[in-house]
Amino acid sequence: MSTDMTSTAEGTPARPTPAEAWAALRAGNERFVRDAPEHPSQGAARRRELRAAQHPHTVIFGCSDSRVAAEIIFDQGLGDVFVVRTAGHVVDTTVLGSIEYGTEVLGASLVVVLGHDSCGAVAATAHTLATGEQPPGFVRAVVDRVMPSVAAITARAGDGARDALFDPDTLRTEHVRHTVAMLRGYSAALERAVTEGRVAIVGVEYDLEDGSARLVEVAGDVGEPAQVATA
Repeated sequence: MSTDMTSTAEGTPARPTPAEAWAALRAGNERFVRDAPEHPSQGAARRRELRAAQHPHTVIFGCSDSRVAAEIIFDQGLGDVFVVRTAGHVVDTTVLGSIEYGTEVLGASLVVVLGHDSCGAVAATAHTLATGEQPPGFVRAVVDRVMPSVAAITARAGDGARDALFDPDTLRTEHVRHTVAMLRGYSAALERAVTEGRVAIVGVEYDLEDGSARLVEVAGDVGEPAQVATA
């Protein structure tokens, strides 16, 4: 599904609901998994249509990993998604400003925090936690920004809590969920938009092997709940 939504009287596409935006991504990912992508909105006509303005339905804030290209895994076209990427989807003020631009200025209805398995930033953080060894150069800055996600694990009681700190899979999921919470906590604009129902923020994990995108955290209404991880 592309963003050729019904237009308003002024010619601007009508803003989709968060559930409609998520349905577009869900359908696109299902096509990608089936190896039947449609590659929508990628022709010359679409390029000409977008010369003057863009109206993406979704902001995707994902990891910079070369294997997780947002437009491809969700089978979206030009102008459909506004993409922000950092290693380990770590947050800073420019990231927040970029996401707010996507929702408040461009009118996107959905924000997706996109994590994935075998994430180097998460693995580096798990290694630092297990050994105390710090990565070189400015890579340490990335690890430092993943580290706060550990607090949510340590806050939970249980004999396995410490072991979970060193498990990249557990830390990855927690980092996705924590990033969703950070966006709401740091950005008054995003929190207000979620409260008013104009925007939803979701956490998604991408599987590198089968190409599927799994919903693991939901703030707002996207028409389906987050999936519970299975053992």
